[in-house]
Amino acid sequence: MPVGEIRFQNKMIVRAFRTRVFKEGENLFDFIRVHVKHIPEKSVLVITSKIVALSEGRTREIKNSNTKKEVIKSESDWALHTKYVWLTIKDGLVMASAGVDESNGNGKLILLPKDSFGAAAEILKKIKKFYKVKNVGVIITDSRLFPLRAGIVGVALGYAGIKGIRDYRGQPDIFGRKLKISQVDVADSLSTAAVLVMGESNERQPLALIEKAPVEFTNKISRRELLIDIKEDIYQPLFEKAKKIKPLGNKKSRGVHPHT
Repeated sequence: MPVGEIRFQNKMIVRAFRTRVFKEGENLFDFIRVHVKHIPEKSVLVITSKIVALSEGRTREIKNSNTKKEVIKSESDWALHTKYVWLTIKDGLVMASAGVDESNGNGKLILLPKDSFGAAAEILKKIKKFYKVKNVGVIITDSRLFPLRAGIVGVALGYAGIKGIRDYRGQPDIFGRKLKISQVDVADSLSTAAVLVMGESNERQPLALIEKAPVEFTNKISRRELLIDIKEDIYQPLFEKAKKIKPLGNKKSRGVHPHT
């Protein structure tokens, strides 16, 4: 098995691609074409959000010691300063510092993509045309932390071509009892598998291809399918201070999903 590849028992394959350093302002799809020679049917291309943001010019010069704090506040729907980082909510996700990051920024702050769902949809169109495939998905991913757990996992900031959630509600368990709330977060699960092989340091593997994944491909996705209103979230008691968060639906791509 080559470096940067993981095979799961159900034959799902996750393979990362080592690339040159992506430069700010360059064409993202040209970069993908150079490094990913073949994308088979029923596969999912995973792209780290950093190179999407760089392609959009989503960076900020660090002018002084307050720059990062000011950018984080402007990028957040809600922000609370904590011992280590700013705890923020942005685009329906709880994350550190609104995704604003200095690592691998070469002296600049790198923000999240302006519209990850829109970017994924645009890349998907180009993939279908160039690679001549019909059933394929795209995920733009970042990393996140879980409360009371060490280490990062992946999160899907946006995606296209696949259903992001699998709903088991109403189906029987192995003893015939109907499930009431069980759903599987497909998009974030695939993101975590990809982040595991892509790495988070100097691996230079911003692209990954997932083959034979247990996903449903679709031409239409809902940006809201993974969102949960804060009032309905099981972690709501931990977010009492977040009562002023904008309700779902105020912005096209924003909502509240406190446990992501």
